Amino acid sequence: MAEVPGARILVADDDQSLVKTLTWILKEHGYDVVSTPSGERLFEQLEEAQPNLLLLDIMMPRVDGLQLLQRLKNDPRWRDLPVLMVSSMPPEEATVKALGLGASDFIAKPFRVRELLARVQSHLRTGRELRRAREDARSSSAMIEILQEVTDSLKPDEIYSILVRRVARVLSISKCSMVLGRAGDPHGVVVAAYENPMLRNLQVDLVRYPEIRHALARGRSVLVRDVKTDPLYAEVREHWSRDGIQVATRSAAAVPFSMRDQQVGVFFLRTTGEDPPLTEADAQFAETVIRNAVAAIEKAYDLQSAVSDRNRLEALARTDALTGCLNRRALAESLDTELDRARRYDLAIAILLADIDRFKEINDSRGHVTGDSVLRQIGEILRREARSVDIVARYGGEEFVVVMPETQMQGAANFAERLRKRIEGHDFADPGMDPLNLTISVGLAAFPDDRVKSAESFVDRADQALYRAKNEGRNVVRQ
Repeated sequence: MAEVPGARILVADDDQSLVKTLTWILKEHGYDVVSTPSGERLFEQLEEAQPNLLLLDIMMPRVDGLQLLQRLKNDPRWRDLPVLMVSSMPPEEATVKALGLGASDFIAKPFRVRELLARVQSHLRTGRELRRAREDARSSSAMIEILQEVTDSLKPDEIYSILVRRVARVLSISKCSMVLGRAGDPHGVVVAAYENPMLRNLQVDLVRYPEIRHALARGRSVLVRDVKTDPLYAEVREHWSRDGIQVATRSAAAVPFSMRDQQVGVFFLRTTGEDPPLTEADAQFAETVIRNAVAAIEKAYDLQSAVSDRNRLEALARTDALTGCLNRRALAESLDTELDRARRYDLAIAILLADIDRFKEINDSRGHVTGDSVLRQIGEILRREARSVDIVARYGGEEFVVVMPETQMQGAANFAERLRKRIEGHDFADPGMDPLNLTISVGLAAFPDDRVKSAESFVDRADQALYRAKNEGRNVVRQ
């Protein structure tokens, strides 16, 4: 039997009786044999058959076998293909010419069967070892490059994108994605896809992907060489047939991965009819890549969590706990920044200072719980009514400030009047309680203004306008 199981041999010879004999002998010993009677179609046959060994006759009509050998060895696609030259030429002359052009060996006609089989086995084994060594070298080089790029990235979603892109290119496949999910989950989340770089966090129904479900359930890689025949896809194929769905997928592999001993998803590889089918070596390569990348992903998640925690703490330090608006310290920093920008670029800026009218009476009559509810609702209304570029802050007690960049006094007055009416018509009572209506008084100030020298003096200008609003009967806007 063949020492290299499943090896394919292409026989190129115009002697049909010899070809039949060779084909019979080789097939009897477990080889897959393809033949071509002339050298004119040799390269076409090579593309179709993808052989592991070529038996090439030196003397063929219209095309010289040595010329074909020279062309073949100059072609990067077939440079490593073992070629066993066969000829009735004098051995010394043929051997020198053939080996000089890159042939692996030479055997003279007529040949002895045992000698032929021994040479075939030897060169198939050598060719297999050479391919494996080159593939290992390419895989190692690709692995190093991938992991260097992954290590340089600081965000999990960037790492996922790098992995799907680089692995797809190394394996020459058109579809490669990262799907997060756990065993038993009905849905998974695609966090990165080579075929659609813009895709993020797409929820998919795992019923449609049996290889993913099995990989998650078993914790082992699942390879489907042909979705049209694999038993794993039987139920899915019935669904396709029933709904008239045409699917381009040819083969698929799902490689599960874990982080901190918790299974979190699969590396999902697919080929279409135009791609070569996936192999065990492809799945093993993807498995090695993701296994070595897990440490970088975990580190990225840790960093993301640390940054998120830091940002959350910074936000808490800048936020009024009751209303969710900026606090007084954060207001001072933001207002300083906006004033500097307005001076530098000759821009307008307006500020609104609002005070809840007779707020003490609300606390006295309804209690501090209701008073706190009123303050929260005022903060929500202000943030909802303000623009995204505006700064909303609780100034203290029942006073609120809205900073409006690039806004003239008239624009600020229009906004303040709309806000005053909005609050006047709002019922601040909790559900089931008696209605609670209230009003606000508003003071406005605008820059440029020679009297505004700092953030504090700017707020003072608005505070003076608010004082006038209070003295003139409340529930009014004053500049």
